[in-house]
Formats: sequence, C-alpha cells, structure tokens
Amino acid sequence: MIVQILLFAVGLVMLIKGGDFFVDGAAGIAKRFHIPEILIGATVVSIGTTLPEVMVSSIAAATGSGSIAYGNAIGSVICNTALIAAITVTVKPDKIDKKSLKLPVIFFFSSAVLYAVIAYFVGDFKRIFGIVLLAVFALYMVILSMSAKKSANLKKAEERSEEKSEEEASNPFIKDLALLIIGAALIAVGARLLVDNGQKIAVALGVPETVIALTFVALGTSLPELVTAITSLAKGHSEMSLGNIIGANFFNIALVSGAAITISPFALPAGKTIAGLNASLVVDLPLMFAVMLLLCVPALIKGKLSRWQGITLLCLYTAFCVFQFFI
Repeated sequence: MIVQILLFAVGLVMLIKGGDFFVDGAAGIAKRFHIPEILIGATVVSIGTTLPEVMVSSIAAATGSGSIAYGNAIGSVICNTALIAAITVTVKPDKIDKKSLKLPVIFFFSSAVLYAVIAYFVGDFKRIFGIVLLAVFALYMVILSMSAKKSANLKKAEERSEEKSEEEASNPFIKDLALLIIGAALIAVGARLLVDNGQKIAVALGVPETVIALTFVALGTSLPELVTAITSLAKGHSEMSLGNIIGANFFNIALVSGAAITISPFALPAGKTIAGLNASLVVDLPLMFAVMLLLCVPALIKGKLSRWQGITLLCLYTAFCVFQFFI
C-alpha cells in the first residue's frame, strides 16, 4: 500500500511537471513560427495528450476488448468537453480565434457523424472503416500543417527579423522541441502510474469497482488533457487549451478509434439498455454531440467563450455520472 501511494505521488508530480514542460515547448514553437496557439493546441499538443487513449484503445482492441476501445474514445470526448473544457471556460472565459477553430471543428463533426452512422445503422466496426478514419486523420494533419505554414508566412512578412532573431537566440528551437518531447513522455508515464496505482489504492480501501472504473479508468486517459488545460490557463495560454481539447476530441474519433478498429474490428458493445435500446445509442453518442455543439457553436458565432457554457457543461457531466452510477 505504501509503495502504491509513493508511485501515485510520483505519477502526480510527473504529470504536473510534464504539463509544465509540454506547454512551454508548444508555446515556444508557436511563437517562433508565428503559428496561432489554437493551431498548435489542435495538432502537436493534442497528439501528445492523446497518447494514453491511443495506447489503451489499441491494446484493448488487440486483446479482444472492443468495448473498452469503444467506450474509451466516446467517454474521453465527453470527459474532455464536459469536464476539462468546462473547467477552463468556467475559470477563464476568453476570446478565441474563430478562423483557426473552424477546421478542427469541421473535421471532428464529420468524423463523429460517420462514426455515429456506423453505430446506429451498421452496428459493426469493420477494418475498412478504421482505415477510412485514419485517412481522415492524415488529411486533417496535411491541411492543418499547410494552414499553419501559410499563417506563419503571412506573419513573417508583417513582423521582421530583429525581434525574431533575439527570440531564437534566447530560446533555441532545440530547447522548445526537447521540452515538448520530455513533457509528452512525463505526461504519458505519469498518467499510467496515477491510474494503475490509484486503482490498487481504491481496491485496498474497498471502493466499489463501478467507482474505480468511472474515476480512475475513465478519467485516467484524459488526465494529460486536464493537466495541459490547467497549465495552459495558469500560463495565460487559454486558446492553446481549447485547441488541445477540440483537437484531442477529433483524434479520439479518427486516430484512437481508427487505430483500434484497424488492429481488430469489433461490433457495437452490448451494455445496459434503455427501453430495449442500447444505452450508448440513447445516451453516450447523443451526449457527445450535445456537449461539443454547446462548446463550439457559440464560440464560432461570437468569437468568445462564456462562463454559462462551462457551468452548463459541468452540470451535464454531473448528470452523466449520476446516470452511470444509478440508472
């Protein structure tokens, strides 16, 4: 028990320090190449914070646990949006770059609609569908990289070299890149230590399995997003936090699910039912769309986030947890 508590504490420290390094590295790269923070958040940062989901879902699919691969992707989108983004928006509602937000949002909803169509009308996630999702992910990365490059070139033409060379001299690119890689590694290992040892501590204390699954397992793979969101807020990079959440949500559908399905196709998991219907089709998938619409639509219309969005999302996440526990 003492060993587990120590490892749990080590994991927590690694997560916090990893988040610190990761955000510093990402912000440095964004500033160096004049790339909007929301784009860096939606690409580089999102890949780093989605690593735990990729690992968990791929291993689960490979070992025949399709329900874990399915639930991890959908549950992470709900958790990222209705808990993590909600905390960010509630603490510090801010203006956002609507133009940079559009592409990640379009790709998320396109892949999510495709995913939902398979779930509702086919009920069987075949390998070809996984390959299509991975192709969508690759297309997104190409388009976003081109968009970032164009944005960087425009900014370079506007603000010229003296200020840039001072920045580069004081903070070399290799340092930013090292911070990014070390931060991602610390986040991934720290999350794993926290989840594994948290589970063992919970079992030793006699916490029910349902509580363990809902907290340590479901939230565990989203810990990097939570740490990155909090660190981004503390360092004044709230746009990077939002970009990370939306990018990570798209990655959960296209990359995490795409990889899992390609490795080992699976059928829609059978779980609890509501009025004879699969509860995932009645609650999980509709809620995934609802929370993302609530976060993104007002932001795209007004160009800013409001505290009421964060509070509403937190209420929805609480209701979701109550449903998982008691209904």
